[in-house]
Parts: sequence; C-alpha cells; structure tokens
Amino acid sequence: MTQRSAPPRTILSGATIFDGTTLRIGHALVIEKGHVAAILPEGAAPEGARITLPGGTLAPGFIDLQVNGGGGLMVDGSTDVAALRQICAAHIGLGATGILPTLITDTPEATASVIAAGIAAAAAQVPGFLGLHLEGPHLDPRRKGAHDPALIRAMDATDLARLCDAAQALPALVVTVSPASVTPEQIATLTAAGVIVSIGHSEATEAEARAAFRAGARCVTHLFNAMSQLGNREPGLVGATLDSTVAAGLIADGLHVAPSTLRVALAARPHGLFLVSDAMAVAGTELTEFMLGGRRILRKDGRLVLEDGTLAGADLSLPRAVQVLVQSVGTPPERALAMASAIPAQLIGAATRVGHLAPGMAADIVHLGHDWGLQGVWKGGVKQQ
Repeated sequence: MTQRSAPPRTILSGATIFDGTTLRIGHALVIEKGHVAAILPEGAAPEGARITLPGGTLAPGFIDLQVNGGGGLMVDGSTDVAALRQICAAHIGLGATGILPTLITDTPEATASVIAAGIAAAAAQVPGFLGLHLEGPHLDPRRKGAHDPALIRAMDATDLARLCDAAQALPALVVTVSPASVTPEQIATLTAAGVIVSIGHSEATEAEARAAFRAGARCVTHLFNAMSQLGNREPGLVGATLDSTVAAGLIADGLHVAPSTLRVALAARPHGLFLVSDAMAVAGTELTEFMLGGRRILRKDGRLVLEDGTLAGADLSLPRAVQVLVQSVGTPPERALAMASAIPAQLIGAATRVGHLAPGMAADIVHLGHDWGLQGVWKGGVKQQ
C-alpha cells in the first residue's frame, strides 16, 4: 500500500454517494485536507483535482469490530504496535478503514500484552486502529467454537480490574463474555468503566441473556454462531437478542448464517444489526493455511476450518458481506452499507469521526462497483494502491 499526501482538494464524481444514512444520486464528494468538505450537486462542485468514477457507489470507509488477524498475522500474545499496523493496513486495503483488532481466548499474560500494544498503537495513531476487541477467555466451553477450551475460565477480580483500566486507556474496548463465566455484577462494573460488553460463545437461556442485558451488556457477538438457538419454549440467546434492542454482529458470508436466516433476523430487528468479518491471518493474502494456538487452520472454498471441519473465523471482507446482503438476501443497499459503516461506528462511540461522509469527517471512503465489489479505497483522502 503506497502512502502519499492528499491533494489540497479532490472531487469524486460519477457514483452514487451513501453518506451513512441516505443514497444521493447526481452528487459529487468534495475532499479537502484529508476530510470531507461537502457533498454537492454535480454542477455545483468547486474546482479541484476531479476523479470521475465509472458509476457504482461511494460509501464511508467500513468499520469492522471483529478482526482476529490479517496480512499474515493473528492477534496474539506476541502482537506489538508493528503487528497491529500491519493488520490494520491489510484491512484498509480490503475496505475496512477502521477496525478493532481482536484477541480470541488466550492467557492472562497474552491479554495484558495485547492491551499494552493497543494502548501504544492508539498513542502512535496507527491508521485504521479504533481500539480492541477481546473475545474471551470468559466464555462458555459448551459453545467454544474454535476457541481453546483449556483457556476458557471464569472472570476474577484481577481480570475485572485489568479490563476496567484498559477501557480508560483505549479509544474503544469491546469484550465478549458469557453468563457462564461472568456475573451480572461484573458486567455492570465493566459497563460503568466504559467497556462495551458483548455476549457470545454462550449457552445462555433467555433469562440469563436478559439479565446480562439489564446489567449493561449492549451487544451480541456474531449472532447465531456459537450460542443457544431460538427454540419454541426456550428462546435462548438468539431469541433474546431478536426480541431486544441490543446491537449484534453478523457474519454475512452465506456460510456462517444462511441467507434465509439473515432475512428473518433483519425483519425481526430493523435497527442495531451490523456486519463483521471475523477475519483471520489470511485476510489480504494468498495464504492457504495458518496456525491458531498450535492448531492448523485450512483455507478452502471460502471457508476457514480446523482439521475436524469446525469453522474457525471467516474468509470474508466487509465489501463481500455487503454484496451477500444485497444480492443474496435482498437487503436494501442503504441498510447493508449502514451495517458496515454508521452502525458499528455508533456502537463504539466513533460516529463523530468515522462511519459517515459529512463535512469535517475523515475522508475514509470505499468505492463499490455495480456488482458491489470493491473498486477503490481512500484513507484520509489518499487513494490506496
């Protein structure tokens, strides 16, 4: 990816513009000094370096709140600022101009190390770094997915203090937990400290899920995957989520959740659902396998699996997820685009900086073609190569 300085003024025209809420036809996007200056009717755009696009859609750079790795690297106990920079750069190239690098279940030492690296990355203003997501280790071994069950454990006072302190030092911190390993009191303490508590990898009953929501949990991690399902007498975590206002991420690759199930979820929840990639080390590379906690992960036919066939993250980008929603699920484009931009930005408290195209906002932009495939990315007004 080649970094260059942005020209004083750039005009992007020829494409429909999604500003984070509305699709605008016949308008041009004006960029000045790395920020959005205006969205104006084509004929009213001022002079500047004009780029005429061959149709398609311009949208805010996508925001991915669940990124386990990329550029050949996983987030793990060895992750430092350089590694976070490499992972963020890989995802910028894939259209996610802001991400939460995500550590899956690991040791206390690894968790502390990644938190320290995240704090340093924020201080260094690593492009694309918006905070951290810690997915575990306080989960439910009955819904471990690809997480190492030997490392799943209940939250103790040391864990609680570490997470509360981290929330004060990071731009945003999402922590995925299960009611099997945390108490409502711990959830309330985390929430009060600024942690965005998400429920996931859980066999929770509806009652347990609702108790977690009342305590302050306001998100659910990869809805439908690794959790108690909707039943006729026991709604489980899926049912509690669909019958609530909490936010929830979706892996819309057509594999983790069937298109018909996605349609049901979107109909049940007109608001609050957003897209995540759940990407792994292979994102942005041609790698066909990698190691996860000593276990071999295979990349084949759009899937990432353990050798026993268990799904292990996703081989997915957010532009591809938008494409699946629009083409396979029938989601209106403006909703699919918001699920990849404005909605996740709002969840982590970054909506005044990213996730929209409005005057003063960072000129982080994606260009999608007529088929919703990624055609181009701008970061801070600079076209990425």
